Amino acid sequence: MLSSLRLSSSSAAALHRNSRRCLSSLPSWATLDPLSLGSSPTPHSVTNLVNGQWDTSSTQKSLIIPNPMDKDAPPVCTVPDTQPSELTPFIESMNRVPKSGVHNPLKHVERYLQFGEISRKAGEALSDPTIAEFFVQTIQKTVPKSHAQAAGEVKVTADFLKNFGGDNVRFLARSFGVPGDHYGQFSHGHRWPYGPVAIIAPFNFPLEIPVLQLMGALFMGNKPVLKPAEKCALVMEQFLHLLHDCGMDKNDVDLLNCQGPVAQDLILNSNIRLTQFTGSSRVADILLEKTKGKVKIEDAGFDWKILGPDVEDVDYVAWQCDQDAYACSGQKCSAESILFAHENWEKAGLFDKLKANASTRSLDDLSVAPVLTHTTKDFLDHTSRLLEIPGAKLMFGGKELENHNIPEVYGAVEPTAVFVPLKEMLKDEHFGVCTTEIFAPFQVVTTFADDERSLVIEACERMSNHLTAAVVSNDVEFQTAILANTVNGTTYAGRRARTTGAPQNHWFGPAGDARGAGIGTPEAIKLVWSCHREIIMDTVVPSGWEQPKAT
Repeated sequence: MLSSLRLSSSSAAALHRNSRRCLSSLPSWATLDPLSLGSSPTPHSVTNLVNGQWDTSSTQKSLIIPNPMDKDAPPVCTVPDTQPSELTPFIESMNRVPKSGVHNPLKHVERYLQFGEISRKAGEALSDPTIAEFFVQTIQKTVPKSHAQAAGEVKVTADFLKNFGGDNVRFLARSFGVPGDHYGQFSHGHRWPYGPVAIIAPFNFPLEIPVLQLMGALFMGNKPVLKPAEKCALVMEQFLHLLHDCGMDKNDVDLLNCQGPVAQDLILNSNIRLTQFTGSSRVADILLEKTKGKVKIEDAGFDWKILGPDVEDVDYVAWQCDQDAYACSGQKCSAESILFAHENWEKAGLFDKLKANASTRSLDDLSVAPVLTHTTKDFLDHTSRLLEIPGAKLMFGGKELENHNIPEVYGAVEPTAVFVPLKEMLKDEHFGVCTTEIFAPFQVVTTFADDERSLVIEACERMSNHLTAAVVSNDVEFQTAILANTVNGTTYAGRRARTTGAPQNHWFGPAGDARGAGIGTPEAIKLVWSCHREIIMDTVVPSGWEQPKAT
């Protein structure tokens, strides 16, 4: 057992004390105190927002969200469990939105500038240390992760918002023109909104992912209804209060708290024209079938990292592998799921360094945290199944954490790595289980020789999801061979290559999938949240025109 992976009562108290850092006061718009979440006998009640009103009484049922760190503590909050019979206000709200959107290049164009100003103000607010710490603590109380990881999420969100201040929102709607066939004819290509849209957001980045998609939808002229993950809905509830404080009209966004099937009912029974979904492949496939394809998805990410034959900077590469696989307890769609290491790295002692780095992770600082979508039994059963493969071995982990009080509905597991021989992995009877994404601190590890590079490329070709990847090599020939024969949408290459990292400065999203949604950049926003409309101006009838013979 890794002795550092423990949470004593004294360290739990220390965590509570440390959560007070920099939070000398609450923002004026806040409706909760992060320090009370999971400790107050009266939990915070999240509310729906529809038709410009925070609705505190429209739902008969509520979901109780347990404290993810302590099953004996009070709940973190309650969330409306909106039922199908209670969807009427949301359906009516969506149905009032025209197909041409709330604004577009020819209608209410002042709203492009308004949202540039709202985005600027919100970015400045999130850069304020007190407000940033408010969101850091709110995130940590709902989705436990280290302070550094939560603060990084807030910073990326703030930087994104600042990127789209000023004129940059209207620059997203930049049109282009092409001369026509004759005098008076000119074609204009425009980015046009869809109108009523839906966003279904995941739990793992409760601020960054929904904010980046929400703002993109708003920038392009759509009216979104946001359905956050139930476990962390209060984070976006508070962010909407911040947006209202920055000048956004309360009618611009609806917030629906409900379970998945109810969100599907809203999508199917209103005129929602596009749904952006981030989450599991299983749910994505259901939505795609039910909506006849009107979904943009960023689904499961079984992400690979390949370490080339050129071995250098072993300590750095070992650290980055640990961060990619185990930060946020592996609950990132970009987490390192499988590591293909050239045999030279094993000889250089990389695997021993991976084990040593993993052993330093602790519940005390949330570098290990509850797994929110798998139970401990799920995790251990998957580990056992992999260990049945001939030649497989447990490199480290594979155990439940000691001295924790995490609720049984969640997982409490050590960072884990299982080695599987490459040729065994590629067998049909093993490949499926070896490439099953486990949203937890878990990775499969294998090695390859110089003459087995084609087998590594075969494995990448056979995988179903193509989100992130890393080619850790400065060998240009090796690097090029891998990049030329793979498709992952966000791929890092070079000695410092990583799988994780969804900053605001580059595209993040899958490739090789016509349904794929990106996030964060102008290209991603235009791809997901607008469509192309061509308007051809043809205004001048030539003098002396004579009617030709009918054709």
